[in-house]
Amino acid sequence: MKRYNIKWIAVAGLAAVLMAGCASTGTSNTTDGVVGGAAAGALVGQLAGGDTRSTLIGAAVGAAAGGAIGYSLDQQANDIARSLGTGVNNDPLAYLDPEQDLIVSNNGRYVKIMFRDRMMFPTNSSRLTRSASYKVGKVGEILRQYPQTIIETAGYTDSRGGFDYNMGLSRERAKSVADRLYASGIQNHSYVTGCSLQNPLVPNTSSQNMALNRRVEVYLYPNSDVRTDVCR
Repeated sequence: MKRYNIKWIAVAGLAAVLMAGCASTGTSNTTDGVVGGAAAGALVGQLAGGDTRSTLIGAAVGAAAGGAIGYSLDQQANDIARSLGTGVNNDPLAYLDPEQDLIVSNNGRYVKIMFRDRMMFPTNSSRLTRSASYKVGKVGEILRQYPQTIIETAGYTDSRGGFDYNMGLSRERAKSVADRLYASGIQNHSYVTGCSLQNPLVPNTSSQNMALNRRVEVYLYPNSDVRTDVCR
């Protein structure tokens, strides 16, 4: 392979890595990805070639990579929300609404599906309810179309009980969701995380607040570079 081609393959890879760190700021993650990717690609192109032509080529490569990631996130979020009979909701206040038991959001870096505890499990149990099993299965059906997506399921409890007990319960609940996803036929790489009482949405000062904090979240990452610490 020519040296020139090798250099631009490296540019493409580095541009994709750089744009993975760009956060979404608008309503279209495809557009945000193109803009962020172009900027990152232009920077790498300048470093690689040091001239205007290299900068323009780098911008084009980065824009293509960023646009592809943004489009895939938009598609996944919309497909999953539609299958669950809802829409994509990026309002952070939605997580504080006790009437919201299911939220699909897309922040431009990853898609997140939040399942509230009361619709998912019996008290002190990690066994999925019939309704929860059906909904998680619908998510799995969609994810079969996106085998490259990296999945992380994370469980959260309220502050009642000891940390170790809640760690075990939160992880078992996250694992139940992951197992149901795999039962639907997905082949994706995945992680299962128990967060115990960490990362509460609201202070555990009332029974209503505790109910908001008991949840399982499913994170869908386009690549490993954007994986986040879900317990913080």
